[in-house]
Amino acid sequence: MAGIEVTALHKRYPDGTVAVEHVDLSIGDGELFVMLGPSGCGKTTTLRAVAGLERQTGGDIRIGDTLVNDLPPAERDIAMVFQFYALYPHLRTRDNLAFPLRAEGLPKAEVRERVDEAARLMRLGPLLDRRPHRLSGGEQQRVALARALVRRPRAFLMDEPLTNLDAELRADMRTEIKHLQGELGTTMVYVTHDQVEAMSLGHRIAILNKGRVEQIGTPLEVYDRPASLFCAAFIGSPPMNLIEVEVADEKLRSPGGLVLTPPPGLPRDRRLIAGVRPEALEVTEPGAERSAPARVVSAEWLGDENIYVVDHGGRQDLRVRMPPTVRFAADAPVGLRHTGGPPPVYDVSTEELVA
Repeated sequence: MAGIEVTALHKRYPDGTVAVEHVDLSIGDGELFVMLGPSGCGKTTTLRAVAGLERQTGGDIRIGDTLVNDLPPAERDIAMVFQFYALYPHLRTRDNLAFPLRAEGLPKAEVRERVDEAARLMRLGPLLDRRPHRLSGGEQQRVALARALVRRPRAFLMDEPLTNLDAELRADMRTEIKHLQGELGTTMVYVTHDQVEAMSLGHRIAILNKGRVEQIGTPLEVYDRPASLFCAAFIGSPPMNLIEVEVADEKLRSPGGLVLTPPPGLPRDRRLIAGVRPEALEVTEPGAERSAPARVVSAEWLGDENIYVVDHGGRQDLRVRMPPTVRFAADAPVGLRHTGGPPPVYDVSTEELVA
């Protein structure tokens, strides 16, 4: 096992395109670290640079105590799992698992031992004699994971490995990967654009945007205290409501009359935006105590929760998450109030967290 240090990573292609502007990462030994961001943010390029599949323009990469800038992928002692399983179609599962070990020239007894161990961990016993065309998508992904396992690398690098699976299989495989990483204790770097994967898998998450790291933190830290307006809008479904506010009478007030509790140390000489999660708002009957007048624009009744889009006279509509027992029809007049604690507040000009 080994930690991974990425320092001042920069990647510019010959045509001038900058894929990674500046990335610093410190990934602990045995950590499941997730890089999250939209397409084009630089997360896959960063992962490929760690793997040695991309040569960085600047910066250093260390795996354990080894500076690997000039080492080819085969000498970095890592294993990659890609979005596409890349199984050999003519080989049985057993032989797909054994292939990288035979290529290294390991003794047959050790190859058999490692294949059996990986098959046990990934519950592939009944599938060992099947070829890929007889495996489901989830089974093929488990074989791809097991093929990485047999090498016993110091770190696993995973590039959106669950993208091609349907929703149910993705949920199952998230559980598999988290259990596997916990059992092995091996460093794992996981790239995804799916925030559900990031929040459910990662010990810590790095949110990337335009080739830079916007925030690194635990899932709860990036959810409760996004470091920038980009992170606030990107994390959460429905996303965080971003409400222009001003300080008045020791309260935060929106143009539509919504009142929020201000956090301590709030600057008063800047244009401010408060970030309010949908579950921190409540739709009430009109005229309820501490509520601002509002109107339901649309309602989604999802069974386990209701999502309302509400017009409260501000510059944008707000999303509100409510229990399934609370129902208001579209166009219904309602009240809207804040039920959470002090929200994170951002400077409009810098788009950064200020309180």
